[in-house]
Amino acid sequence: MKLLIALAVLVAGLPAAAPPPPPPADIRSGFQHPGVLLDLDQIDTLRRNVEEGREPQASAYRRMKESRYSADDYRPHPYKTVACPPYKNPPACTAEREDAIAAYTQALLYTVTRDPAHARRAVRIMDAWSKVMTDHTEGNSALQAAWSGSTWARAAELMRHTYEGWPAADAFRFGRMLRHAYLGEYAEEVADYNGNWDLTMIDATMAIGVFLDERRVFDEAVRRFRARVPAYFYLRGDGPVPLAPPGGKADTPEEIRQFWFGQRTFVDGLAQESCRNFQHVGYALAATAHAAETAHHQGVDLYGEVRERLRATVELHARFSLGEPVPKALCGGRPQLTMGPDLEVALHHLRGRLGLSMPYGEKLAASMRPAGTDDLFVAWETLTHGARLATCTDRVACHDQRRP
Repeated sequence: MKLLIALAVLVAGLPAAAPPPPPPADIRSGFQHPGVLLDLDQIDTLRRNVEEGREPQASAYRRMKESRYSADDYRPHPYKTVACPPYKNPPACTAEREDAIAAYTQALLYTVTRDPAHARRAVRIMDAWSKVMTDHTEGNSALQAAWSGSTWARAAELMRHTYEGWPAADAFRFGRMLRHAYLGEYAEEVADYNGNWDLTMIDATMAIGVFLDERRVFDEAVRRFRARVPAYFYLRGDGPVPLAPPGGKADTPEEIRQFWFGQRTFVDGLAQESCRNFQHVGYALAATAHAAETAHHQGVDLYGEVRERLRATVELHARFSLGEPVPKALCGGRPQLTMGPDLEVALHHLRGRLGLSMPYGEKLAASMRPAGTDDLFVAWETLTHGARLATCTDRVACHDQRRP
């Protein structure tokens, strides 16, 4: 009896065991994994294209392999708090974005080579951050969290569902970081901000929702997508002025014109930030395509709802980026032609799967290949989604071409 009492006292004095992480919730939620930007068919085809030296993947892979993000000795620099004031770029903000891209880069290297050293590096980067990171602060916190969060989710999704060496408890801790230090930032009301903010936050929300197997989070991203995308990319059917962002202060024709940087003439494909610069339109196009692609893998056809908006926007901005004179009625005839490598995912679906004619978009994308990374949230999309689109001439074959 004394022995039993002693054992009971000893056991009572031990720290309680941590509860095991919950089982993968895809059984409950019905999510397809991997399913953030890439699915298994795309991964298999990507690997095969690189192994067989097919373009544009072969050149894109070489560019990624030569980047600093693929270094064998890459070391993460995690911060407990990432404070990002507007118009500044403190070390913590740069480190977070770059470490997320490095984790995604190493995850892609693993999907191609199956070398577990790359997977271990990706996991090591993510574990370093999930052990310490707790918050984003300052005026750019939501945008910073969206840039990094969307990339973290892509990397984590690949590692969680293609690599068996990431302990479940560590993956659960990383998911907890995304839930508590990222998702809350996206709840901020940004209807009066330039639209690339909201669209990037939607991209990150959807990606994180899939990784976490949280149907509620995913559905909220779908709702926001349907509300904001039509208010950012204009079609003449919207009326004489663009649609107002839901919940925003700009709700009269003149206020909407001012929100669109004073633009008074609207044509198919014009975007809310076209007269600011094409660079931010590129961010918005990339974020919108990322979200629609992830939704596509989850059986939700957001592309179908906005495909004409995306096609018109890509073609309009590509035409002018390639040198066609800009009418004075559009942005005073002198917009800033600063679009980056942001078209590959949209083209992959609109041209590659649907066979829509997009000659200007194809030409501009080809001129930027192999696309690298903007060091924000767009990375290696010629590798993951760049198809030899110009060879896709049969409409039925194009529609069935679901691989990069």
